[in-house]
Amino acid sequence: MSVTAPNAPEFFVTPGYGETLLSALRYSQAVRTGDRVETSGQGGWDDDFTFPKALEDEIVRAFDNVERTLALAGAGWPDVVSVNSYHVPTAADTIGDDHTRVMVEQFRRRMGDRAPIWTQIGVPALGAPGMRVEIRVTAVSGQGG
Repeated sequence: MSVTAPNAPEFFVTPGYGETLLSALRYSQAVRTGDRVETSGQGGWDDDFTFPKALEDEIVRAFDNVERTLALAGAGWPDVVSVNSYHVPTAADTIGDDHTRVMVEQFRRRMGDRAPIWTQIGVPALGAPGMRVEIRVTAVSGQGG
């Protein structure tokens, strides 16, 4: 790691899927500037870009991928201050309780009583075939206690 100036942005590529995305689509998985870490949207894929059949498993894996990417940049779920989640809806007039229930369960499991700001957005499609959820976060390192 070499940073040439204080608060110069430092980009991170998650080993495995992040290296593939950097090569194919030319983007990094996270950027750190000072204590602030932002991730690109993390899906519920594995390193081979396959998705679990069950929506719940895909959401949990997306949380795992956020965690993996944050750790690379020196942060973790307890440092998260903002979450944007993107969902292919499973209900006609809402994202669907199946999405929301698992998201909230994972927030509680990974952050305890900490409650970041959250924007949940329904979309018709995401970046990979079969993808149903994508999670993007902002963290401030050291804020989680």
